Order: sequence, then structure tokens, then C-alpha cells
Amino acid sequence: MAITKASLKSKIESELTSAGFVLPGEHAKASGMAQAIANAVIDEITENGTVVVAGGSSAGTYQIT
Repeated sequence: MAITKASLKSKIESELTSAGFVLPGEHAKASGMAQAIANAVIDEITENGTVVVAGGSSAGTYQIT
């Protein structure tokens, strides 16, 4: 299963809740923060991430998409 912005946001929200952050409510901003972090992480991985295959017929460096 591939990582997605939605799945990462859900995991971040779960961790924030476990740490005592309040997600629901008129003035709560933690969910928005979780979305922003998830977006930034996924964008960074897909824009700049590479994987190195050290040996075999597929040896080389490949862009993560």
C-alpha cells in the first residue's frame, strides 16, 4: 500500500490525540496542522526522494514517484 496524504494525516492526528492535543472544536487547529505536515512530507518525498538499489540487474538510483 502506498503512503498518501490522507493516511499520513490520519496517523499524525492519532499521535497528536495520544499526546493530548485537542482535534475537534471551533478553535482547534491541530487537524489543520496535521494536514499541513502530511502534505509537506508527501510532497518532499515525491519531489526529492530517491532509492538506491545497490546490486543486481536493477542496480541504480531511482526517483520516488
